Amino acid sequence: MKWADIRSRQTKRAGTRQRDRETGSKGRDHGEMAVEHMNTASGPYAVALGKLRRSFLQAGLFSAGINLLMLAGPLYMLQIYDRVLSSGSVPTLIGIFVIIVVLYAFLGVYEFMRSRLLSRAAYRIDQLIGDTAFRQQLQDPATIPPNTRNPLRDLEIIRGFLSGPAIRGLFDFPWIPIFLVAVFLIHPMLGYLTLAGAAVVTGVAWLNQWATQHTISMAMRLDGQERGFADRSQRSAEAVRAMGMQSAIIGRWRNMHDTSLAQNQRGGDRSDGFGAFSRAFRLLLQSMLLTAGAYLALQQQISAGMIVGVSILAGRALAPVDQVIGQWRSIGRAAEAHKRLKAALDQAPAEKSRVTLPAPTGALSLSGVTKLMPGVAPGPDRPRILTQVSFELEPGEVLGVIGNSAAGKSSLARMLVGIWQPDAGEVRLDGATMDQWAPDELGRHIGYLPQHVEMLPGTIAENVARFDPKASEDEIFLAARAAGVHELILGLPDGYATRIGGTEQPLSGGQVQRIGLARAVYRLPQIVVLDEPNAHLDAHGDETLTETIRFLRKKGSTVVVMAHRPSVIAEASKVLILHKGMVARFGDREDILQLAMQSVPSPSISPAPAAAPRKAG
Repeated sequence: MKWADIRSRQTKRAGTRQRDRETGSKGRDHGEMAVEHMNTASGPYAVALGKLRRSFLQAGLFSAGINLLMLAGPLYMLQIYDRVLSSGSVPTLIGIFVIIVVLYAFLGVYEFMRSRLLSRAAYRIDQLIGDTAFRQQLQDPATIPPNTRNPLRDLEIIRGFLSGPAIRGLFDFPWIPIFLVAVFLIHPMLGYLTLAGAAVVTGVAWLNQWATQHTISMAMRLDGQERGFADRSQRSAEAVRAMGMQSAIIGRWRNMHDTSLAQNQRGGDRSDGFGAFSRAFRLLLQSMLLTAGAYLALQQQISAGMIVGVSILAGRALAPVDQVIGQWRSIGRAAEAHKRLKAALDQAPAEKSRVTLPAPTGALSLSGVTKLMPGVAPGPDRPRILTQVSFELEPGEVLGVIGNSAAGKSSLARMLVGIWQPDAGEVRLDGATMDQWAPDELGRHIGYLPQHVEMLPGTIAENVARFDPKASEDEIFLAARAAGVHELILGLPDGYATRIGGTEQPLSGGQVQRIGLARAVYRLPQIVVLDEPNAHLDAHGDETLTETIRFLRKKGSTVVVMAHRPSVIAEASKVLILHKGMVARFGDREDILQLAMQSVPSPSISPAPAAAPRKAG
């Protein structure tokens, strides 16, 4: 079967990594877990960098070897001019040539080992915090600061920096004194001249950092805004084309793009100017050293070979500074990404120590739940989305939540499934607050159909199974039949193996919503929350939805349905009417619908007749 092949390949990709992670966690003793808990207090990003300390230390040791071996070139030049040419000895020439070949071989090995260590460090930091960064990116954007909403992008910048040339220049920077000391040993006058040149170049590097720091930060922020606008425009491409918005959208993007380019260009111009000055000054310094060296040679204070050696040593001493200036934009971007990534991962909630609770039966209770408007600065005038919402549901009950637009129905749905946490009050499932369950464990007992349904890139079977590598065909088929989409899926060219969620969407809005319903009822969770589940459904879809709710109720699931149309709550045992985030009415369906016709604040709703019982198919 096609789905079996898909699941087999997916298991091979994800199963090994998951088993290793589980085995590693089970094999740790309490002491190791206590140490990890202490480290977590410093933030996962700081912990990950701490685990890379050994790699950085080894890279520093190789950098020391590399810079010491860089002295081989000037020494070889000194021996050629002062010993070989003066003595005319071919064996001496061959001997020192063999030595220089061996030294440069070690230099190449050390360069390779340093590059490999740093590239492996880039890979490892991705392995250490990649999952955490992606989990943080899945958080509600309204609850996190705008500059920390794309930790994966920041992690990519950090990874590129660790494996790029800029960090190698930083590792070479501390070894500049070695070459300065070597120049001083040849002659103090040349040493002071080189030291003065190094001070000038270092000052240029500092000025470069001071002049471009704010520009780079602003450029990265503008880049993020432009990228977000482009992504959202692509997702709304059909509406943009249909309503003749292309020129306006392109104009808006062009304005954002030009602003971002101008900011990048401004920072680039400054950095390029400092870099050009640094390179020109370094060449001038070498000429000054040659001139001073020639003068000292004429005064019989140094040899001719020392002139060339000093020029090479001085050039090597200033090369790291020149490299850092040339790579300053990437260094600045990495520094900004480092700050943002640290801030984003420090906001990630720490893993709580939890006791595994028994599977919930579906008893749901809300007590004085209040939710403030997310993304708004704290203050006494901060708007409220929900205010003192309280009700209780027994296992197997169906609650219909109705109300006007902006009454708080979708916000209540987010509270019930644990997406949002209440600012006051409690949401309890079987007497336990939501945070007493591990998120993934709780999610297995919850089904959720959001108001705007989107499928992830993959097959229909994978989406229905919530991308569970251990899903069985029977569980997938049961969910599809419960949602009434089994025959619909079989009618597609590739059946359950049909790929959806990409740029080419073969399904209509109603079909996507029905498959989203199948995903919500996968494995018959104890709590099922449906937010406007019939928004894109026709009459047949409405009837199928009613049968699905009846089937869930029969199986003992607690179902909460947010709806405008009363036909959806035909199977409801209780009804809650929301008005401006507050409970206007709550009680049995028949009693509430009769009162609703006479209620001023609640929406005008006509009671829907209860559907005749049917067998769920």
